[in-house]
Amino acid sequence: MVGVAALAAGVGVLLPFPFYWALWSYPQRWVDLCGRGANPCRRMAQVSHILKALQLLSLASVASFSWPPPPCALILLACGQYLNFKVYQLLGESGTYYGVRFGKKIPWVTEFPFGYIKDPQYVGSILSLVALLCWVPYQYVLLWCLGYVFMILVEDKEDPATRAKLLS
Repeated sequence: MVGVAALAAGVGVLLPFPFYWALWSYPQRWVDLCGRGANPCRRMAQVSHILKALQLLSLASVASFSWPPPPCALILLACGQYLNFKVYQLLGESGTYYGVRFGKKIPWVTEFPFGYIKDPQYVGSILSLVALLCWVPYQYVLLWCLGYVFMILVEDKEDPATRAKLLS
């Protein structure tokens, strides 16, 4: 039987994904909800950071920390965070937080890791999560990774050529 704490941790890990799905699927509703003059990317980033904090607290609630972690965990974490950093550096807040869906003109990026790794932000996040397996039970890491796979599938339905036409 699943305990209440374990269930709460599982729900906490999955919290952001319905939000991301809704914004990807119905971007104009988010723009309208944010209101005139508001930056929907900035608002999405703010909500996403709160949801990310809840995810991390959920993982911390089921983790058993020990030091030092295995070297492979540190390597995976470093690689994953590097990819996330590069994506944010290249796309900025508007590119990272669905700006193209909210009507912003976001330039097409081909610099590494784009063009070399499909969905580099999600790959980086998944690598970072796999690194946490030395502390966090696999069920929670798997749930979180499945959330990213779900979003990859949702976002992959948009043809890049269609996106390029929207921006021209």
